Amino acid sequence: MTHQEISHYRLVSQKLYETSLNSPEEIVQHLGAMQAQDYAMAKWAIGSRCDATEAAIEELINSAKIIRTHILRPTWHFVSAEDIYWMLELSAPQVKRFTASAARKYGYDPKKLDQTNTEIEKMLSGNNHLTRDEIMQELNIKKTSSDDFLSAAIMMNAELDGLVCNGKMKGKQITYSLLEERVSKPKTKLSKEEALAKLALRYFESHGPATLLDFSWWSGFPPTTCKLVINAIELQLGSAEIESQIYWFKKDIAYETNFRESVHFLPAFDEILISYKTREASILLENQPKTFTNNGIFKPIILKNSKVIGTWKRIIKKDHAKIETHFFNETDVSKKKILFEGIKAFEHYLETKVIIE
Repeated sequence: MTHQEISHYRLVSQKLYETSLNSPEEIVQHLGAMQAQDYAMAKWAIGSRCDATEAAIEELINSAKIIRTHILRPTWHFVSAEDIYWMLELSAPQVKRFTASAARKYGYDPKKLDQTNTEIEKMLSGNNHLTRDEIMQELNIKKTSSDDFLSAAIMMNAELDGLVCNGKMKGKQITYSLLEERVSKPKTKLSKEEALAKLALRYFESHGPATLLDFSWWSGFPPTTCKLVINAIELQLGSAEIESQIYWFKKDIAYETNFRESVHFLPAFDEILISYKTREASILLENQPKTFTNNGIFKPIILKNSKVIGTWKRIIKKDHAKIETHFFNETDVSKKKILFEGIKAFEHYLETKVIIE
């Protein structure tokens, strides 16, 4: 297996190579967790892997088939309702270290956070969905500056404690609701070892070929922990060694030598890049600063034959959407005809005409 093949096989494992017949919630469950701090782009991350429209995906989020919460790492993710409890129980302790540290700066120790959770539970009880600002108003917490992180720390803590998750949208505003009113708790629990094994298997089957350090980055668990869990499940995975690096993937991977030409317009923070510690298999080193920043801001990308060839942005108009493209190489500008094939799925998803500039 070569680096070029790695990027192609990742397209397949991430359900990008062919339009999947899976439902949006099945796509999310397949990938385990999908980074989702950019809400509009994250919905397209799901839509680019199946045949659903934005409106259909929005409805699944509103109806709690797909949950948006902080999990694995201290940022938003989409996760399947079926996976929310075991994944939250597994990853919450490590993520809470970040929120606890932030909350302490504002005088909120664990006891005060627990008291705040009790107040939040009362105000959201009975399927009452409130925005963060509405909750802070009820708590009598006023924002002191633009970089005030207290409200975010309070709500992240409530999410990580399994108290709240996303509620129904209020217009364009995100709301919070009680998790147990949205998703019933399972009757059985996984041990930490069972949950880690399930998470690792899910990752390598849906993101592979990938390395131990890739899984460590994505899951938020240290390499020592990840090494132990890979040792426990390695017989359930396939592997290949490239330049002294072991890549793990789904055991029954279908080996191909002739991948058809493909073009994808993928969102900012898409799993095809964000879920790997190193990204050279999909994007040249010299193009990485044009695609993502050192502090973790990722642009929407244009992928051709599994390689990033440029970036794009969308501008929503009254009766159409406009796509502005930026190519890394002038030679790729001449390939715009090919791009029209890649944009058809986006037109279907938005249910409006798309124009490329």
